[in-house]
Amino acid sequence: MHMTATGALQPGARLAKPIYSSNGNVLLAAGKELSESMIQRLLDLNVTQVYIEDPRTDDLVIKDAISEQTRSRAIKVVYETFSQMIESRKWVRSIANPRLGREFRSVFEDILYDLQSHRQVMLQLTGIYTTDNYLYSHSVNVGIYSAALGMAMGLKRDQLIDLGIGAILHDIGKTMIPMEILLKPSKLTDEEYELMKQHTVFGYEILKEHDDIPLISAHCALQHHERLDGSGYPRALEGDRIHLYGQIVGIADVYDALTSNRVYRKAYLPHEALELLFASAGQFDNDLIRKFRDNVALYPLGLTVMLNTGETAVVVDINTKFPHRPILRVLKDADGHEVRYPYEVDLSQDLTLMITDCEEIL
Repeated sequence: MHMTATGALQPGARLAKPIYSSNGNVLLAAGKELSESMIQRLLDLNVTQVYIEDPRTDDLVIKDAISEQTRSRAIKVVYETFSQMIESRKWVRSIANPRLGREFRSVFEDILYDLQSHRQVMLQLTGIYTTDNYLYSHSVNVGIYSAALGMAMGLKRDQLIDLGIGAILHDIGKTMIPMEILLKPSKLTDEEYELMKQHTVFGYEILKEHDDIPLISAHCALQHHERLDGSGYPRALEGDRIHLYGQIVGIADVYDALTSNRVYRKAYLPHEALELLFASAGQFDNDLIRKFRDNVALYPLGLTVMLNTGETAVVVDINTKFPHRPILRVLKDADGHEVRYPYEVDLSQDLTLMITDCEEIL
Protein backbone atom coordinates (compact mmCIF):
# COMPACT_ATOMS: atom_id res chain seq x y z
CA MET A 1 0.00 0.00 0.00
CA HIS A 2 0.98 3.62 -0.27
CA MET A 3 -0.51 7.01 0.44
CA THR A 4 -1.84 9.02 -2.48
CA ALA A 5 -3.79 12.21 -3.10
CA THR A 6 -7.52 11.64 -3.52
CA GLY A 7 -7.49 13.98 -6.49
CA ALA A 8 -4.98 11.71 -8.25
CA LEU A 9 -7.09 8.55 -7.83
CA GLN A 10 -8.39 6.69 -10.83
CA PRO A 11 -11.60 4.61 -10.83
CA GLY A 12 -10.75 1.00 -9.98
CA ALA A 13 -8.23 1.83 -7.26
CA ARG A 14 -8.73 -0.22 -4.09
CA LEU A 15 -8.56 1.16 -0.57
CA ALA A 16 -5.86 -0.41 1.60
CA LYS A 17 -7.19 1.18 4.80
CA PRO A 18 -10.76 2.14 5.74
CA ILE A 19 -12.14 5.67 5.71
CA TYR A 20 -14.19 6.85 8.68
CA SER A 21 -16.88 9.46 9.10
CA SER A 22 -16.36 12.25 11.62
CA ASN A 23 -18.29 10.32 14.29
CA GLY A 24 -16.05 7.25 14.00
CA ASN A 25 -18.22 5.00 11.79
CA VAL A 26 -16.71 3.20 8.80
CA LEU A 27 -17.59 5.11 5.64
CA LEU A 28 -15.68 2.91 3.17
CA ALA A 29 -14.04 -0.37 4.14
CA ALA A 30 -10.55 -1.55 3.22
CA GLY A 31 -10.56 -3.42 -0.09
CA LYS A 32 -13.34 -1.27 -1.53
CA GLU A 33 -12.94 -0.56 -5.24
CA LEU A 34 -13.46 3.14 -5.85
CA SER A 35 -15.75 4.46 -8.56
CA GLU A 36 -15.61 7.95 -10.04
CA SER A 37 -18.60 9.03 -7.93
CA MET A 38 -16.99 7.68 -4.76
CA ILE A 39 -13.79 9.60 -5.45
CA GLN A 40 -15.78 12.79 -6.01
CA ARG A 41 -17.71 12.18 -2.78
CA LEU A 42 -14.44 11.81 -0.86
CA LEU A 43 -13.22 15.11 -2.31
CA ASP A 44 -16.53 16.74 -1.33
CA LEU A 45 -15.99 15.45 2.23
CA ASN A 46 -12.49 16.98 2.22
CA VAL A 47 -10.75 13.59 2.36
CA THR A 48 -7.55 14.66 0.66
CA GLN A 49 -5.45 11.51 0.90
CA VAL A 50 -6.04 7.76 1.15
CA TYR A 51 -4.06 4.54 1.35
CA ILE A 52 -4.44 2.39 -1.75
CA GLU A 53 -3.35 -1.12 -2.66
CA ASP A 54 -0.19 -1.30 -4.78
CA PRO A 55 1.57 -4.54 -5.79
CA ARG A 56 4.95 -2.78 -5.57
CA THR A 57 4.39 -2.16 -1.86
CA ASP A 58 1.89 -4.89 -0.98
CA ASP A 59 4.22 -6.18 1.74
CA LEU A 60 4.15 -2.83 3.54
CA VAL A 61 2.21 -3.13 6.79
CA ILE A 62 1.51 0.22 8.38
CA LYS A 63 1.14 -0.29 12.11
CA ASP A 64 -0.48 2.45 14.12
CA ALA A 65 0.32 2.60 17.82
CA ILE A 66 -3.43 3.06 18.36
CA SER A 67 -5.76 0.37 17.07
CA GLU A 68 -8.61 1.32 14.74
CA GLN A 69 -11.07 0.02 17.36
CA THR A 70 -9.62 2.16 20.17
CA ARG A 71 -9.54 5.33 18.07
CA SER A 72 -13.00 4.77 16.61
CA ARG A 73 -14.51 4.21 20.06
CA ALA A 74 -12.80 7.34 21.42
CA ILE A 75 -14.14 9.48 18.57
CA LYS A 76 -17.64 8.11 19.05
CA VAL A 77 -17.60 9.02 22.76
CA VAL A 78 -16.30 12.53 21.97
CA TYR A 79 -18.89 12.91 19.21
CA GLU A 80 -21.80 11.83 21.41
CA THR A 81 -20.70 14.00 24.35
CA PHE A 82 -19.94 17.13 22.35
CA SER A 83 -23.01 16.78 20.11
CA GLN A 84 -25.28 16.55 23.14
CA MET A 85 -23.73 19.69 24.57
CA ILE A 86 -23.89 21.60 21.29
CA GLU A 87 -27.55 20.73 20.89
CA SER A 88 -28.49 21.70 24.41
CA ARG A 89 -26.63 25.04 24.42
CA LYS A 90 -27.29 25.33 28.14
CA TRP A 91 -24.91 26.41 30.83
CA VAL A 92 -22.61 24.30 32.94
CA ARG A 93 -24.78 22.74 35.63
CA SER A 94 -27.66 21.90 33.32
CA ILE A 95 -25.37 19.95 30.97
CA ALA A 96 -23.32 18.24 33.65
CA ASN A 97 -22.88 14.58 32.86
CA PRO A 98 -22.32 12.58 36.06
CA ARG A 99 -20.49 9.93 34.02
CA LEU A 100 -18.25 12.31 32.03
CA GLY A 101 -15.05 11.65 33.95
CA ARG A 102 -15.69 7.91 34.16
CA GLU A 103 -16.39 7.63 30.41
CA PHE A 104 -13.31 9.57 29.35
CA ARG A 105 -11.08 7.82 31.86
CA SER A 106 -12.13 4.51 30.27
CA VAL A 107 -11.49 5.91 26.79
CA PHE A 108 -8.05 7.15 27.72
CA GLU A 109 -7.09 3.92 29.51
CA ASP A 110 -7.66 2.12 26.19
CA ILE A 111 -5.43 4.66 24.41
CA LEU A 112 -2.74 4.34 27.08
CA TYR A 113 -2.84 0.55 26.88
CA ASP A 114 -2.29 0.67 23.12
CA LEU A 115 0.57 3.15 23.41
CA GLN A 116 2.33 1.21 26.15
CA SER A 117 1.91 -2.01 24.16
CA HIS A 118 3.58 -0.45 21.11
CA ARG A 119 6.39 1.59 22.61
CA GLN A 120 8.68 0.64 19.72
CA VAL A 121 6.30 2.08 17.11
CA MET A 122 6.92 5.67 16.04
CA LEU A 123 3.63 7.54 16.44
CA GLN A 124 1.78 7.86 13.15
CA LEU A 125 -1.99 8.34 13.11
CA THR A 126 -2.95 6.61 9.89
CA GLY A 127 -6.73 6.62 10.24
CA ILE A 128 -8.41 8.60 7.45
CA TYR A 129 -11.44 10.60 8.64
CA THR A 130 -13.76 13.01 6.91
CA THR A 131 -13.28 16.57 8.12
CA ASP A 132 -16.90 17.70 8.13
CA ASN A 133 -16.41 18.23 11.85
CA TYR A 134 -12.73 18.45 12.71
CA LEU A 135 -13.38 18.96 16.43
CA TYR A 136 -14.01 15.28 17.25
CA SER A 137 -10.99 13.66 15.63
CA HIS A 138 -8.78 16.57 16.72
CA SER A 139 -9.76 16.05 20.37
CA VAL A 140 -8.77 12.38 20.23
CA ASN A 141 -5.56 13.09 18.33
CA VAL A 142 -4.49 15.65 20.94
CA GLY A 143 -5.16 13.06 23.64
CA ILE A 144 -2.97 10.51 21.85
CA TYR A 145 -0.12 12.93 21.14
CA SER A 146 -0.21 14.28 24.70
CA ALA A 147 -0.06 10.76 26.13
CA ALA A 148 2.93 9.90 23.94
CA LEU A 149 4.78 13.03 25.05
CA GLY A 150 3.83 12.43 28.68
CA MET A 151 5.22 8.89 28.44
CA ALA A 152 8.43 10.25 26.92
CA MET A 153 8.67 12.65 29.87
CA GLY A 154 8.45 9.73 32.28
CA LEU A 155 5.08 10.59 33.83
CA LYS A 156 3.52 7.92 36.06
CA ARG A 157 0.27 6.17 35.16
CA ASP A 158 -2.00 8.32 37.35
CA GLN A 159 -0.35 11.46 35.99
CA LEU A 160 -0.81 10.23 32.41
CA ILE A 161 -4.51 9.59 33.04
CA ASP A 162 -5.03 13.09 34.46
CA LEU A 163 -3.15 14.53 31.48
CA GLY A 164 -5.04 12.35 28.98
CA ILE A 165 -8.50 13.24 30.26
CA GLY A 166 -7.63 16.93 30.09
CA ALA A 167 -6.09 16.56 26.63
CA ILE A 168 -9.07 14.79 25.05
CA LEU A 169 -11.42 17.35 26.62
CA HIS A 170 -9.20 20.38 26.04
CA ASP A 171 -11.61 21.85 23.47
CA ILE A 172 -14.89 21.00 25.22
CA GLY A 173 -15.44 24.74 25.69
CA LYS A 174 -15.95 25.05 21.92
CA THR A 175 -19.35 23.44 22.41
CA MET A 176 -20.37 26.84 23.83
CA ILE A 177 -19.23 28.72 20.73
CA PRO A 178 -21.83 29.36 17.97
CA MET A 179 -21.38 26.93 15.08
CA GLU A 180 -21.27 29.74 12.53
CA ILE A 181 -18.10 30.99 14.24
CA LEU A 182 -16.65 27.54 14.95
CA LEU A 183 -16.95 26.44 11.32
CA LYS A 184 -16.38 29.78 9.62
CA PRO A 185 -14.09 29.20 6.59
CA SER A 186 -12.82 32.77 6.43
CA LYS A 187 -10.88 34.87 8.92
CA LEU A 188 -12.74 35.69 12.14
CA THR A 189 -13.57 39.29 12.95
CA ASP A 190 -11.94 40.78 16.05
CA GLU A 191 -15.18 40.29 18.00
CA GLU A 192 -15.54 36.68 16.83
CA TYR A 193 -11.91 35.93 17.71
CA GLU A 194 -12.34 37.33 21.23
CA LEU A 195 -15.35 35.07 21.70
CA MET A 196 -13.48 32.07 20.28
CA LYS A 197 -10.66 32.64 22.78
CA GLN A 198 -13.19 32.22 25.58
CA HIS A 199 -13.47 28.49 24.80
CA THR A 200 -10.54 27.94 27.16
CA VAL A 201 -12.45 29.51 30.05
CA PHE A 202 -15.72 27.82 29.09
CA GLY A 203 -13.94 24.46 29.01
CA TYR A 204 -12.40 25.00 32.42
CA GLU A 205 -15.75 26.01 33.90
CA ILE A 206 -17.46 22.94 32.45
CA LEU A 207 -14.83 20.47 33.61
CA LYS A 208 -14.35 21.81 37.13
CA GLU A 209 -18.07 21.28 37.76
CA HIS A 210 -17.58 17.52 37.40
CA ASP A 211 -16.43 15.88 40.61
CA ASP A 212 -15.02 12.88 38.74
CA ILE A 213 -12.67 15.00 36.62
CA PRO A 214 -9.41 16.09 38.32
CA LEU A 215 -8.98 19.84 38.61
CA ILE A 216 -5.59 19.57 36.90
CA SER A 217 -7.37 18.07 33.87
CA ALA A 218 -9.63 21.13 33.77
CA HIS A 219 -6.50 23.31 33.72
CA CYS A 220 -5.47 21.61 30.45
CA ALA A 221 -8.53 23.21 28.87
CA LEU A 222 -7.72 26.55 30.49
CA GLN A 223 -4.01 26.67 29.65
CA HIS A 224 -3.50 24.95 26.29
CA HIS A 225 -3.32 28.30 24.46
CA GLU A 226 -0.90 29.89 26.94
CA ARG A 227 2.64 30.42 25.64
CA LEU A 228 5.96 30.63 27.51
CA ASP A 229 6.65 34.16 26.26
CA GLY A 230 3.32 35.45 27.58
CA SER A 231 1.76 35.83 24.14
CA GLY A 232 -1.01 33.29 24.77
CA TYR A 233 -4.47 33.43 26.30
CA PRO A 234 -6.66 33.67 28.33
CA ARG A 235 -4.33 34.92 31.11
CA ALA A 236 -1.06 35.61 29.22
CA LEU A 237 0.85 33.37 31.62
CA GLU A 238 4.63 33.13 31.23
CA GLY A 239 7.24 30.44 31.80
CA ASP A 240 6.69 27.91 34.55
CA ARG A 241 3.42 29.59 35.54
CA ILE A 242 2.03 27.36 32.79
CA HIS A 243 1.62 23.83 34.14
CA LEU A 244 3.60 21.07 32.39
CA TYR A 245 0.32 19.47 31.29
CA GLY A 246 -0.82 22.75 29.72
CA GLN A 247 2.48 22.96 27.82
CA ILE A 248 2.20 19.37 26.61
CA VAL A 249 -1.38 19.78 25.41
CA GLY A 250 -0.42 23.08 23.76
CA ILE A 251 2.26 21.38 21.66
CA ALA A 252 -0.04 18.46 20.77
CA ASP A 253 -2.84 20.88 19.86
CA VAL A 254 -0.70 22.96 17.50
CA TYR A 255 0.96 19.92 15.91
CA ASP A 256 -2.35 18.22 15.14
CA ALA A 257 -3.84 21.48 13.84
CA LEU A 258 -0.86 21.97 11.51
CA THR A 259 -0.95 18.38 10.18
CA SER A 260 -4.72 18.42 9.61
CA ASN A 261 -6.45 19.66 6.48
CA ARG A 262 -8.63 22.66 7.24
CA VAL A 263 -11.19 24.57 5.21
CA TYR A 264 -8.87 27.60 5.07
CA ARG A 265 -5.53 25.86 4.33
CA LYS A 266 -3.86 22.60 3.42
CA ALA A 267 -2.16 20.40 5.99
CA TYR A 268 1.57 20.35 6.62
CA LEU A 269 3.55 17.13 6.59
CA PRO A 270 4.91 16.05 10.02
CA HIS A 271 8.48 17.24 9.43
CA GLU A 272 7.18 20.61 8.22
CA ALA A 273 4.93 20.99 11.29
CA LEU A 274 7.83 20.27 13.64
CA GLU A 275 10.00 22.84 11.87
CA LEU A 276 7.26 25.41 12.49
CA LEU A 277 7.07 24.44 16.17
CA PHE A 278 10.83 24.85 16.57
CA ALA A 279 10.62 28.17 14.74
CA SER A 280 8.00 29.52 17.16
CA ALA A 281 10.70 31.30 19.10
CA GLY A 282 10.06 31.37 22.83
CA GLN A 283 6.48 30.10 22.69
CA PHE A 284 7.22 26.43 23.44
CA ASP A 285 9.82 24.55 25.46
CA ASN A 286 12.39 23.24 22.96
CA ASP A 287 13.18 20.22 25.15
CA LEU A 288 9.52 19.21 25.03
CA ILE A 289 9.44 19.65 21.25
CA ARG A 290 12.58 17.52 20.90
CA LYS A 291 10.99 14.78 23.02
CA PHE A 292 7.89 15.00 20.86
CA ARG A 293 9.95 14.89 17.64
CA ASP A 294 11.73 11.74 18.80
CA ASN A 295 8.41 9.89 19.16
CA VAL A 296 6.52 10.80 15.97
CA ALA A 297 7.07 9.59 12.41
CA LEU A 298 8.56 12.57 10.58
CA TYR A 299 8.07 10.80 7.25
CA PRO A 300 4.94 8.62 7.51
CA LEU A 301 5.03 5.07 6.15
CA GLY A 302 3.62 4.93 2.64
CA LEU A 303 4.57 8.53 1.82
CA THR A 304 6.06 9.13 -1.64
CA VAL A 305 9.27 11.18 -1.59
CA MET A 306 11.75 12.54 -4.11
CA LEU A 307 15.51 12.17 -3.71
CA ASN A 308 18.41 14.44 -4.65
CA THR A 309 19.25 11.87 -7.35
CA GLY A 310 15.90 12.56 -9.03
CA GLU A 311 14.55 9.14 -8.07
CA THR A 312 11.08 8.61 -6.58
CA ALA A 313 10.60 6.32 -3.58
CA VAL A 314 8.10 5.30 -0.89
CA VAL A 315 8.83 5.30 2.84
CA VAL A 316 8.73 1.65 3.95
CA ASP A 317 10.34 1.77 7.40
CA ILE A 318 11.44 4.24 10.04
CA ASN A 319 14.80 4.35 11.79
CA THR A 320 13.81 5.03 15.39
CA LYS A 321 17.28 6.45 16.19
CA PHE A 322 17.31 8.58 13.04
CA PRO A 323 13.63 9.35 12.22
CA HIS A 324 14.72 11.96 9.67
CA ARG A 325 16.58 9.24 7.72
CA PRO A 326 13.95 6.58 6.88
CA ILE A 327 14.25 3.42 4.78
CA LEU A 328 12.89 3.90 1.26
CA ARG A 329 11.86 1.71 -1.66
CA VAL A 330 12.83 3.25 -4.98
CA LEU A 331 10.04 2.92 -7.56
CA LYS A 332 11.05 5.33 -10.32
CA ASP A 333 14.41 6.33 -11.74
CA ALA A 334 15.65 9.87 -12.32
CA ASP A 335 13.87 10.00 -15.68
CA GLY A 336 10.52 9.13 -14.11
CA HIS A 337 10.43 5.58 -15.48
CA GLU A 338 9.23 2.78 -13.22
CA VAL A 339 12.08 0.62 -11.91
CA ARG A 340 11.67 -2.97 -13.07
CA TYR A 341 12.91 -4.34 -9.75
CA PRO A 342 12.21 -1.87 -6.90
CA TYR A 343 15.00 -1.79 -4.33
CA GLU A 344 15.44 -0.38 -0.85
CA VAL A 345 17.88 2.20 0.47
CA ASP A 346 18.55 3.08 4.10
CA LEU A 347 19.19 6.81 4.37
CA SER A 348 20.90 6.31 7.74
CA GLN A 349 23.55 4.24 5.95
CA ASP A 350 23.84 6.11 2.65
CA LEU A 351 24.50 9.70 3.67
CA THR A 352 24.84 10.88 0.07
CA LEU A 353 21.10 10.47 -0.43
CA MET A 354 18.69 13.14 0.77
CA ILE A 355 14.93 13.67 0.63
CA THR A 356 14.38 16.87 -1.33
CA ASP A 357 10.61 16.85 -1.68
CA CYS A 358 7.46 14.94 -0.80
CA GLU A 359 4.52 14.11 -3.02
CA GLU A 360 1.76 16.68 -2.80
CA ILE A 361 -0.88 14.51 -1.11
CA LEU A 362 -3.06 17.25 0.27
